[in-house]
Amino acid sequence: MGILYDDVVIIRPPEKEGDPSVITVNCPDKTGLGCDLCRIILCFGLSIVKGDVSTDGKWCYVVFWVIGKPKTRWSLLKKRLIEVCPSCSSASGISYYRSDLQLPRPPDVFLLKFCCHDRKGLLHDVTEVLCEQELIIKKVKVSTTPDGKVMDLFFITDARELLHTKKRRDDTMEHLTAILGDAIITIDIELVGPEITACSQASSFLPTAITEDAFDLELSDSVRSGILSSDKVSITMDNLLSPAHTLVQIMCQDHKGLLYDIMRTLKDYNIQISYGRFSKKPRGKCEIDLFIMQADGKKIVDQSKQNSLASRLRMELLRPLRVAAVSKGPDTELLVANPVELSGKGRPLVFYDITLALKMLDTCIFLAAAAKLGGFLPFSLKDRVEK
Repeated sequence: MGILYDDVVIIRPPEKEGDPSVITVNCPDKTGLGCDLCRIILCFGLSIVKGDVSTDGKWCYVVFWVIGKPKTRWSLLKKRLIEVCPSCSSASGISYYRSDLQLPRPPDVFLLKFCCHDRKGLLHDVTEVLCEQELIIKKVKVSTTPDGKVMDLFFITDARELLHTKKRRDDTMEHLTAILGDAIITIDIELVGPEITACSQASSFLPTAITEDAFDLELSDSVRSGILSSDKVSITMDNLLSPAHTLVQIMCQDHKGLLYDIMRTLKDYNIQISYGRFSKKPRGKCEIDLFIMQADGKKIVDQSKQNSLASRLRMELLRPLRVAAVSKGPDTELLVANPVELSGKGRPLVFYDITLALKMLDTCIFLAAAAKLGGFLPFSLKDRVEK
């Protein structure tokens, strides 16, 4: 028996003010489904405070308790969650939810370019509008002229796949013009060809400042794993408790996108979760219990594989983003490495979070070049904040 379209994802509002909303997903299982669901929840700016996952290998039942924002678009969130669920079908004559079995074509890439007078927080304000409009930033090029004008280039794709229409473009430019106000000089959105898209791809090589930082973390992990395990992240694996699964127990401090970082790592390792439970404790502590198996349906008994998975999880939980500040004469360059799934999807809202942090710090950005697919976002900052 299949499942009706409206029952694939159910979102229940909080019973009283301050309580979390409850998202229930009931659909066929697939490796990486938890990652895909957590990614969308993170994209909508929601925080998961509790989670419960169970599956028999064919069908799964997932429940997330989330804290939302006042302006969260719950109906749109439900639609996006349904889109990543595997297709549901039935032999009966009832119409059930079915997804397109064809592989999706690469999304069209558009170039948003505008020139305006500079002001503090400008880059974040524009980024916020794009996120609200479900426009995904693939690459950014920002430059500031000596006379206080900025030329911003955003390579974007549209989650709604409507940016090719005049109405969608006009609506997007209207929202951007509203946030830019009198500072706007020119603004335009145009479709770019594959040759420009190919040239816009970022290099896969990370700067030395970033790679050395990651290496130092790995080294400290191996040398002082006891300290890291007890103070920040504790990861234990057990093959005795379950006859068919490896139990992974994680204790760590909470951070934005924590559950997504765990699920993304397991997805990259092609690990299947049969049962999992996530909960937040007092003082920002989190406990996660996961009963997992390999793609072949067996436990992880190889000690080297256990060590590799535990090391990768610890790395992602200790340092979800790789950040380094490099002095370049009178200026400072902020380097951020953004984790990318093997599928090529970057961590959601990284550019949004960075520009928000810099806006809150009242720090000027006069040059920026970000490429999500490359996982690398360099910013040139002014050392002295202008008042």
